[in-house]
Amino acid sequence: MSGYLDMELLRFSTAGSVDDGKSTLIGRLLYDSKSIFEDQLEAVKAASERMGNEEVDLALLTDGLRAEREQGITIDVAYRYFATPKRKFIIADTPGHIEYTRNMVTGASTSDVAIILVDARNGIIEQTKRHSYIASLLQISTIIVAINKMDLVDFSEEIYNKIKEEYQDIIKKLQLKNVYFIPISARDGDNVVKPSENMSWYRDATLLHLLETVPVRINIDELPARFPVQYVIRPQTDEFHDYRAYAGRIAGGRFKVGDKITVLPSRTESTIAAIDEADKPLEEAFAPQSVAIRLTDDVDISRGDMIVKSDNLPHISADISLLICWLNPRPLSSGGKYIIKHATDEVFGIVKEVYFKVNINTLENIKDDKVVKMNDIAHINIKTSKPLKYDFYSQNRITGSLILIEEATHETVGAGMIVESLADQTFSI
Repeated sequence: MSGYLDMELLRFSTAGSVDDGKSTLIGRLLYDSKSIFEDQLEAVKAASERMGNEEVDLALLTDGLRAEREQGITIDVAYRYFATPKRKFIIADTPGHIEYTRNMVTGASTSDVAIILVDARNGIIEQTKRHSYIASLLQISTIIVAINKMDLVDFSEEIYNKIKEEYQDIIKKLQLKNVYFIPISARDGDNVVKPSENMSWYRDATLLHLLETVPVRINIDELPARFPVQYVIRPQTDEFHDYRAYAGRIAGGRFKVGDKITVLPSRTESTIAAIDEADKPLEEAFAPQSVAIRLTDDVDISRGDMIVKSDNLPHISADISLLICWLNPRPLSSGGKYIIKHATDEVFGIVKEVYFKVNINTLENIKDDKVVKMNDIAHINIKTSKPLKYDFYSQNRITGSLILIEEATHETVGAGMIVESLADQTFSI
């Protein structure tokens, strides 16, 4: 059991048009990697027969969630879990329609890899560009372009190469770095788990082999040290009369006993005296561990403050430039006041300016229409009631992201990624 717990975890998302075969691909991965139970398979076989299908419809392994939606249960993103001897996996199956851009952003936001499905018969379409843009926006380090339904184009190497060539323009525009192409047939299993006998011209890795071997994105324990304080521990018992520690989850980097630290926003300096994990003392802790940190000095610290190493401070500012994905049917209000939730901090913020919206189908900036509606992505500027301690999203997903909350209803209305200001550079897609 301990070996399983210690295995490396890879999170990946799938994206594609409705008929590109996402559900079938996930079903094939689960089936061919022997990650489904016998009773699940029997249920899918029975359902396939009832629907008049001659073959087992592996898409039913994930499509069962649609019935739950019809019953009024909201499940925006379907998650699936499986493991091979080499890795554990979490799959986020995200919707493909533009009406569900917010759902795709949610599902892909924690992914290390994005699998973008392309129907070999249709080639690169607008949705391919949109899914690629969102993957780029969310700093997903590896993209796998799975060219599906190769069985319906006679396993043509020429069609595969043509789609690869068309996608080069997207790679160039979005400056994508790690892109892999795989010709597959999710229905029949070609190049999903096992190499395809029908495509002997393709000699690279199967999809599963690639998922087992691609590097997981940069480990957050290698980032600059960040510790957002969640809670101050003061037991005030006879046994722990003088105990004072600051509890939270490390959002980046490592902390050691003896490290020189700075508390933000006060900029008070101190030294780490001890690190506790439950009732166990540690000499060193790293992201994403949850620990309690004790300091050598009696420092005034509260929830929302951040402990960082003194030699590497984050940005500190109340003037924040964001790429925002709008999640609510009510449009973003320019000049509107929202609650801003950033790490463990909570402040008020006012939307000062909408610079532009992004046409995520053409990858162009729209400057003449600044009404930000649900599923829109826009570049905006907000002013917060007190400075935030942040990194850019490209450097740290945790300290570089925030959410906007409607003050009256407490609904989460926007998800933001902190980027460099337009005053400093021209932001373009």
